[in-house]
Amino acid sequence: MKKFFVFSLIFSLIVVTTLIKNSTKKVDDEIYSLNENIRFLENRLKDTKLEYDYLSSSEKLLGYQKLYFENYLQKKSIDEINTVEIFNNKLLINKLKISD
Repeated sequence: MKKFFVFSLIFSLIVVTTLIKNSTKKVDDEIYSLNENIRFLENRLKDTKLEYDYLSSSEKLLGYQKLYFENYLQKKSIDEINTVEIFNNKLLINKLKISD
């Protein structure tokens, strides 16, 4: 009887340990997935914040133009802007199409 009790105790401990291990593995996988999603979203937030901080106002853009480019930038009419596409290893230059 004593052997049976010890055997059943050991067997139950093995089963419980296996169940706990499987459940913690699932939780670890979920944590890893959530951490990856958080990292991706943090990178997007940083990029968006950077874009907002540096390009949020026209005064800042004009200040950066004077600071970094001085006379290199020129105003262009929207009709002068073209798009460049590569199609079958050839460059295609098209007029810019603006849609509402």
